[in-house]
Amino acid sequence: MPSNAGTTRLVIVESPAKAKTISGYLGPGYVVEASFGHVRDLPRNAADVPAKYKGEPWARLGVDVDNGFHALYVVSPDRKQQISKLVKLAKEVDEIFLATDEDREGEAIAWHLVETLKPKVPVKRMVFHEITKPAIQAAVANPREIDRDLVDAQEARRILDRLYGYEVSPVLWKKVMPKLSAGRVQSVATRIVVERERQRMAFRTAEYWDILATLAVAKPGEGPRTFNATLVALNGDRIATGKDFEPTTGRVRAGAGVVHLDEGGARGLAARLADRPFTVTRVEEKPYRRRPYAPFITSTLQQEAARKLRFSSQQTMRTAQRLYENGYITYMRTDSVNLSETAIAAARRQIVELYGERSVPPEPRRYTGKVKNAQEAHEAIRPAGDNFRTPGEVAKELSAEEFKLYELIWRRTIASQMTDAVGSSVSVRIRAVSSAQEEADFGATGKTITDPGFLRAYVESSDDENAEAEDAERRLPTLVKDQPLTADELAAQGHHTQPPARYTEASLVKALEELGIGRPSTYASIMQTIQDRGYVVKRGQAMIPSFLAFAVIGLMERHYPRLIDYDFTASMENELDEIAGGDHAAVDFLTSFYFGSTNGTGDQAIAHAGGLKKLVTENLSEIDARSVNSIPLFTDDEGREVVVRVGRYGPYLQRALPGSASGPASAAGEGEGEESGSQGDRAPIPEGLAPDELTPEKVHELFLGGGGERKLGDDPSTGEPILLKSGRFGPYVASGERKSSLLRSQTPDSLTLEQALQLLRLPRLIGVAPDGAEVVANNGRYGPYVKRGDEFRSLDSEDKMFTVTLDEALALLAAPKTRQRRAAAPPLREMGNDPLTEKPLVIKDGRFGPYVTDGEFNASLRRGQTPEELTLEQASEMLAEKRAKGPAPKKKAAKKAAPAKKTTTAAKKTTAAKKTTAAAKKTPAKKAAPKKATSTPNE
Repeated sequence: MPSNAGTTRLVIVESPAKAKTISGYLGPGYVVEASFGHVRDLPRNAADVPAKYKGEPWARLGVDVDNGFHALYVVSPDRKQQISKLVKLAKEVDEIFLATDEDREGEAIAWHLVETLKPKVPVKRMVFHEITKPAIQAAVANPREIDRDLVDAQEARRILDRLYGYEVSPVLWKKVMPKLSAGRVQSVATRIVVERERQRMAFRTAEYWDILATLAVAKPGEGPRTFNATLVALNGDRIATGKDFEPTTGRVRAGAGVVHLDEGGARGLAARLADRPFTVTRVEEKPYRRRPYAPFITSTLQQEAARKLRFSSQQTMRTAQRLYENGYITYMRTDSVNLSETAIAAARRQIVELYGERSVPPEPRRYTGKVKNAQEAHEAIRPAGDNFRTPGEVAKELSAEEFKLYELIWRRTIASQMTDAVGSSVSVRIRAVSSAQEEADFGATGKTITDPGFLRAYVESSDDENAEAEDAERRLPTLVKDQPLTADELAAQGHHTQPPARYTEASLVKALEELGIGRPSTYASIMQTIQDRGYVVKRGQAMIPSFLAFAVIGLMERHYPRLIDYDFTASMENELDEIAGGDHAAVDFLTSFYFGSTNGTGDQAIAHAGGLKKLVTENLSEIDARSVNSIPLFTDDEGREVVVRVGRYGPYLQRALPGSASGPASAAGEGEGEESGSQGDRAPIPEGLAPDELTPEKVHELFLGGGGERKLGDDPSTGEPILLKSGRFGPYVASGERKSSLLRSQTPDSLTLEQALQLLRLPRLIGVAPDGAEVVANNGRYGPYVKRGDEFRSLDSEDKMFTVTLDEALALLAAPKTRQRRAAAPPLREMGNDPLTEKPLVIKDGRFGPYVTDGEFNASLRRGQTPEELTLEQASEMLAEKRAKGPAPKKKAAKKAAPAKKTTTAAKKTTAAKKTTAAAKKTPAKKAAPKKATSTPNE
């Protein structure tokens, strides 16, 4: 696009990639350069504060709170070279166009550029929501001035976050742990995750049963011959399901009026219904209709990319940024579901081309956003341009990551302008009378889709891995009232109630959005920040709060509840929106928040407790460090309170000694509460153990008599102490480098030194066969066995490992293999492919109970989990945890303890063990390094 004759223009954008794309759309006379994002900010630390301000009382904040909240901005050290380049270019051109993003952040960057460059030539603001040639040409032709209201709103947000972070974080340093951080949004996000974990910790599972009937029609017409129906009522009373139980007690809710079947009741009823006639009592058919989903906004894109592509929020936004800067999609930070007329026309044309005219509704679809406090004025996220490129047309131009996200956006946009999915749904009730004259009602539902409409292009995923897809059909036979049926099978099936699912990044973003907290530009950084600060860790897709997060949130809830109140945080977003709209003054807003005086304007709730400054200074002495660093768990059977202490070197368990009073509220000095004045037993908490996994049984296991481990005695052959320890997956004995898990028949409380020595001597050399091969006994994945070379035979008891003689072992090994090996049992359940690895997951029945496996890694089901109700997400999470630990070292340790192949005497074996132990003594144990502290408070 040619400029005016003789006129040179400097166009400034944020990134080099954006600059490269835009420069291709502008003709001679345009110089396109990047600012590399923000060019100025508040000082990061004392070293950034200019010398003339260092003595000011407000210098540490970087904000003069006593003079209109004037902000002290400094050029970022890593931007100084680029600023010098821009200053030089600004002197060589006739006009400057600021082409930063069209939102508050972009508006603020444009303003900072003007303040920093101080140009002597005219400056104009050009805005666009997609990087295409027509959009760039239109932006150059229609510039505007910098919107000071948007700038004021962004500056108020920045100052607000600085005041919050720099005033509250030091409280955490003094009372919890040095160099922690608090943040206006990050603390609320952490609270949401902590509250969910508390619900899981308080949860008590309940067992309930029903009956699954496989029913058959005598003369099948349309549809299948058989179908499944579930018992829903007995003698007119509804059968209890998961929703009927109190989550904290596991008991049926008061007044529920339901029949709670246990295993015996369900099996007995099934037996009494066997061979009884079944009759259809009711058939209800209704039309089914599903409207398309709205086009993507920032939050829904992050949610769907997490569900379908397993992308993190940061990964989604990085990928979307590249697609935007290279002209493939529109601006990716938006909470608007609107599509331009041009985009709607492009979508409708493409639908006709790909799916036919019947797939386009008579009138274009318009969507209304449901986001609380929606404020961005962009379009929804869609493919760029007036004619959308199909995924196939751009496949060779994009990376695999970019292609997946582009296809997701393209499909969602196209689907949003297609016809409804229509069909029919049917609900059936069937009754049978048992031999004891009990009236048992069964229910079944079906769904048939006659015209998939938009589902041809896009089907939204669900946070519930077990939820049925929108396009799934459940076909039933054609049934009519009073039709007789026969039961091919009546199976009693048990269920367990499940605790509320942990948040994923996708569901946490959704929760924040629904509460009106945060904005499209901040969701990804919030997810990353709470993980970087050590408040949340990810296991698979699940977000698990650390015990540190419990301490921080506990302090905030007790002493600064308003600062992490959901409504209050959302009200601050409202205030910022009003500033952006020119309806409220930023100084009044900041004054009410910091000092507590509203002057009759703004939300009176902002002036809580006299303002932030008074709150963090006057209440500091009221905060008991030991109390906030103690997380109560439960009181054990002996009346001792068990708590988690958050110490400077990590969390640990503590329980009061009999007759002592070392409860969580005991007095202690600031910053030292976790280490001083404490009495009672302690036990370390294994790394990676989630808070809700600290059950009474697990805690008992961890204590093992006092300190997380118990000395059973010394190994007479090596002199090494033999310790009974508890690991994440159960108790084990250890001596030097040797370790061995307890057998199924053994318990930590009753384990003797003799039994521990036996375990540590596995594999046991029984003797040498006539051909010179060693014969050993050992315990394996499938139980105890004897081995010679590559030949294995199972032993019928664990005790036989220690008593079987050479003759007995040789006789067992000589027996036909078919007598010893059983065909592999079929899996208990096939779950589908792991979302992370695409490997098929199955649940099998193992020696210690059911476990889930991908063929390489195994994970035992946890207490309360059943093969029937374990979700794919939970299974993936459990295996991801195993995968992260890497291959178990237990087998290597066993090989070291095993006799060498050429060893033929017990004396040689003992000598080798002593050498190994001596070497181990010379190698000092590695000390765990404390986590690196955060250098500045988060804002």
